[in-house]
Amino acid sequence: MLLTLAAAIFVFGLLVLVHEFGHFITAKATGMRVDEFAIGFGPKIFKFRRGETVYSLRAIPLGGFNDIAGMDPSDNQAGERGYCEKSVFARMIVILAGAGMNFVLPIILFFGIFAAVGIATPSPEPILGAVIEGKSAANAGLLAGDKILAIDGTKISTWEDLTEKLKSVEPNKTLSIEFERNFEVKTVSVTPEFSATAHRSLIGVQSSIVYEKISIPDAFFIAVNHTAEILKMMLDALADLVKSPSQADVTGPIGITQMAGQVAERGFIPLLNFAALLSLNLGIINLLPVPALDGGHFVGLVIEAVRGRPLSPKALMYTQRVGVALLITLTVVVTTSDVIKVFFK
Repeated sequence: MLLTLAAAIFVFGLLVLVHEFGHFITAKATGMRVDEFAIGFGPKIFKFRRGETVYSLRAIPLGGFNDIAGMDPSDNQAGERGYCEKSVFARMIVILAGAGMNFVLPIILFFGIFAAVGIATPSPEPILGAVIEGKSAANAGLLAGDKILAIDGTKISTWEDLTEKLKSVEPNKTLSIEFERNFEVKTVSVTPEFSATAHRSLIGVQSSIVYEKISIPDAFFIAVNHTAEILKMMLDALADLVKSPSQADVTGPIGITQMAGQVAERGFIPLLNFAALLSLNLGIINLLPVPALDGGHFVGLVIEAVRGRPLSPKALMYTQRVGVALLITLTVVVTTSDVIKVFFK
């Protein structure tokens, strides 16, 4: 429980810090006055002032904010340094910078991982790298690090031998799996589950990982390409979700917290990978054209640029209310889904 909480605070804190820093640094660069830079919500745990800005850490680590003067045109006390007094282009930069930093962070994290430990590739040995909780292998008592020796009397020498053997297994047939753990040979019975997606029987295991060292320049270019590939897959998945919303399997803070804990059990490198993926997700979500999100603010600025004047305060009020209502509804839905998954399954 403690590891899960620590992992979640680390991941959420990192993503929020990077996102809000994007807004903060571009607001400063464009001459806006930033009254407060806060990580978290609720009561202040720690704060200090440097120049005109108060920096604070708050009790609830599930968000953060920049108090940029002049966000509300009717209460601009910063004069020409207020957000509302800056050009549309300057405001666009500030609004997009948060999500932009969420796209930069994965490149930095992947680069650090690749430069430090190298490129991860599946090990050819039949050693379990991960055993998925709730699947047949885990239910039978197999653990990460176990070396598979034989399946139903057939000798297993490589990971390919293991996968080929499982491909040929009839659905729901119980297998006798011989394995080695701490120099002791044991046997368990495992009943694979047929996966319609993979078109074969699976027991819920993944191969172990080995790392190949690479140069610093290669680490950077591979990090950029890897980030771009993942981003493309996420956008494709979002397009499929729009086409078939009934197939959506969404996860909220509770589910993400649980996943962070599970990933942290595998080590700090997997947790950094998880943070990178979550950062890309956060960047995409924030750019959706929904009022109250950065994407919604950006659409409002585009409209202002086309019309030559901003939306009326009344129009802004209604659009913000719609956006907040949508976000609250989505939060309730995903939280309910998380609670059901965690406590009733």
